[in-house]
Amino acid sequence: MLANVSGLQSKLKLIDNSKAFQGFVIFVIIVSALSIGAHTYHLPYWLEQTLVVLDVGITVFFAVEIVIRFLASDGPKKFFSNGWNVFDTLIVIGSLIPAGGSGILIARLLRIFRVLRLVSMIPELRMLVNALLKAIPRMGYIALLMFVIFYIYGAIGSMLFAHINDFLWGDVSVAMLTLFRVSTFESWTSVMYETMAVYPLSWIYYLSFIFLTAFVFLNMMVGAVLDVMTQETQAMRDEEADELALESGKSVEADKPASVADVVELKAQIAELKEMLVQKNQG
Repeated sequence: MLANVSGLQSKLKLIDNSKAFQGFVIFVIIVSALSIGAHTYHLPYWLEQTLVVLDVGITVFFAVEIVIRFLASDGPKKFFSNGWNVFDTLIVIGSLIPAGGSGILIARLLRIFRVLRLVSMIPELRMLVNALLKAIPRMGYIALLMFVIFYIYGAIGSMLFAHINDFLWGDVSVAMLTLFRVSTFESWTSVMYETMAVYPLSWIYYLSFIFLTAFVFLNMMVGAVLDVMTQETQAMRDEEADELALESGKSVEADKPASVADVVELKAQIAELKEMLVQKNQG
C-alpha cells in the first residue's frame, strides 16, 4: 500500500515538475485572463455561453492542478510552508465560488486574481515580487523621511503663501497635497509663478524641494529596490546552481568555498599532526 502511494507521489512530482505541464498551466492562466477581459464586451449570446463553459473548465483545471501539487508535496506542512502555494490555494478556492445570482460580481472579481498566478509560475516574476516585498522596510524609512520633508515644506508654504492662494496653501495638509503635485511636475510652474509674483525669490523654495524629493529620495527608493533585487538574483542563481549540481551527482558542498570555521578547524588538525610528529621524533 505504501509502495503504491509512494509511486503515485513520484508520478505526480514528475508531472508537477514537468516543463510541459508548467507551460500548459501558464497557457491556461493567459486564456483565463483573456476570457475575463472578453466578459467586459457586449458579445453574442452563444459566445457568452461559450465563455461560461470555458470558465467552468478553467476553474476545474486549476482545482485539479492545485490538488496535484498538494499530493506531490511532502505533506501538508511542507506544502503550506511555501507562501506561493498558500497564495495559489486561496485564489483557486476563491474562483470556486459560484458565479450566479447576486454573487456574480464578487465571483468575477475573484476570478480576475487568477492572472496573478503568473507570478507564482514564473521564477523571474517571483524574484521580482520577493525583492519588492523585502525592499518595503527600507522604502518605508525613506518614505518616512520624505513625509518629514513634505511636512516641513508644507508648513513653510502654508505660512508664506496662504494669503496668495488659500485653495492651494490654506493649511499644512492642503499645502502637502500641493507639494505632491509639484513633486510629480503636474503644472508646477503655474504654482511657482503665482507665488513669485509676490515673492520673487520663492523659486528657491520650489527648486530645493524638487531637488530633495524628485532627485534624491526617488533615487534612494530605486537604489533600495535594486540592491535587494541584486541579492535576490544572486540567491536564485545559487539555488539553480545547487539544483544542477545535485542533478549531475556532484556534491554541492564541494563547490562552495571554505568558511572561516573550516579554515580554523583545518589549522587545528595540522597543529595536532605537527605535535604528534614532534612527539614521535623525540620518542
